[in-house]
Amino acid sequence: MGRFIMTMKRIAAFFLTVILWFSTGITVEAVPAVSAPSVILMESSTGQVIYELNSTERRSPASVTKIMTLLLTFEAIHEGKASLTDQVLASEHASSMGGSQVFLAQGEVQTLETMIKCIAISSGNDASVAVAEHIAGSEPAFVEMMNKKAISLGMLDTHFEDCCGLTDSDNHYSCARDVAIMSRELTEKYPEVFDYTTIWMEDITHETRQGTSTFTLNSTNKLLKQYQYTTGLKTGSTSKAKFCLSATASKDGIDLIAVVMGAPDNKARCNDAQALLTYGFTICKIYSDENKEVLPPLSVQGGVEESVPIKYEGEFRYLDVNGSDLSLVEKVLELPAQIQAPAMEGEQAGRARYLLNGEEIGSVPILYGATVEKADYFDYLKKVFRHFML
Repeated sequence: MGRFIMTMKRIAAFFLTVILWFSTGITVEAVPAVSAPSVILMESSTGQVIYELNSTERRSPASVTKIMTLLLTFEAIHEGKASLTDQVLASEHASSMGGSQVFLAQGEVQTLETMIKCIAISSGNDASVAVAEHIAGSEPAFVEMMNKKAISLGMLDTHFEDCCGLTDSDNHYSCARDVAIMSRELTEKYPEVFDYTTIWMEDITHETRQGTSTFTLNSTNKLLKQYQYTTGLKTGSTSKAKFCLSATASKDGIDLIAVVMGAPDNKARCNDAQALLTYGFTICKIYSDENKEVLPPLSVQGGVEESVPIKYEGEFRYLDVNGSDLSLVEKVLELPAQIQAPAMEGEQAGRARYLLNGEEIGSVPILYGATVEKADYFDYLKKVFRHFML
């Protein structure tokens, strides 16, 4: 009897789902089948998770670790602490790295940009350590920076022991969600990384005491040849981690991040990533509003000025995965007719609300564009004098 009741519940649930599909007019795509035990699919501009499976399960990330190394490298460049033209020395420690490498000799010097290519294209462990030492003085100091950055990004299930992922330590771990977070941080803040992660093959020159030789960097990311929308980002594999990949792709203004952890082989990780990305591009639509129009100033009562300029904080982006008609999105401004001084630049004056079918899907703050101090007795005298002079 109990089994009969359970069967009837499942049948009822099935028919309810079918009714909902037809009543909403939504085409439901099949959830992608993956072989990896842990995956996540994220839309990059909004950070919205589209699909996940065991995404917070802690696993060895292998060379996917280098995403954080690249993130801190580009951060140092943008903060003026490093330059693409910096001369980076390969120490004895750096040149001794095993695994995937570009065979830097002890004492060899390459520009920071070349080292970035060695990391982004060929996943060079030796180049990663050389860059870490160049930026932080030592690899341990750089790893400390990596862990601090992970904490600041809210990567709750991540801890690094080295800068390249070569270690077998159980204390070096991450998860699909955290990898997506740091991938998003890198690509959204420093999109120039794609100039390197989209390179399939490129030669570099080794200049050492033994002479000059050419070495060809070959991309470890086979998706570059297999999936036309691929833009990056980083592969990783060890016997412990198995096969991992953070795959980025862009199509029709939509940027996706698919992270695969622990796939059984290289073919499987590529197939999983491609399945996730294809699924995402099939169901995702983006509504965006750049909010570049000039807003009329707000009237100010009791201020040294009679009005204050206002502006949007930034653009609005909304990700839809339900097949909604985004042409129906409405924008409503919520602003007071008049404000009381003082008004401080950068503080919120109101907001722009976005509605779809009567439901709010998000908002953007509207800020004061200048400071208007509260008027005192002498300010009022100045106003009266100015009025009579005019």
